[in-house]
Amino acid sequence: MSRTAARTKARAAARLAATQALYQHEMEGISMSALLHEFHNHRIGATIEDAEYAEADVAFFDDVVTGAHARLPEIDRLIESKLASGWTLDRLDKPMKAILRAGTYELLSRVDVPKGAVISEYVDVAHAFYERREAGFVNGLLDAIAREVRR
Repeated sequence: MSRTAARTKARAAARLAATQALYQHEMEGISMSALLHEFHNHRIGATIEDAEYAEADVAFFDDVVTGAHARLPEIDRLIESKLASGWTLDRLDKPMKAILRAGTYELLSRVDVPKGAVISEYVDVAHAFYERREAGFVNGLLDAIAREVRR
């Protein structure tokens, strides 16, 4: 595997893990340091109940998780501004919120990653949790955010 392909795979694994970590943080209210410790030592690259977690770009994972958490009010306002009239963030389920928060953070803060790559990667993450309709929702919402924050 080429270096570029390995990096792409490690970042994809980091995005999935970051989504899971943001979801877990919302569900349990666990501190950021405890959450990062758990993922570094017990999830990333581990095998749990016959499920193998891929090796992830840990620095990228840390940036997405801590960055999304630090900018949560701004990120949530941006997501909510793109929802259909009458919809609020509270109407979305927690896995969807985690996907959108991680993707929005990347669009805001990781200008080193092309917006098309961010959107495509989080559509792939959505496929891990949902059917086609929800993945399309992720695509449309992150595209609308990208048009606003990445001109």
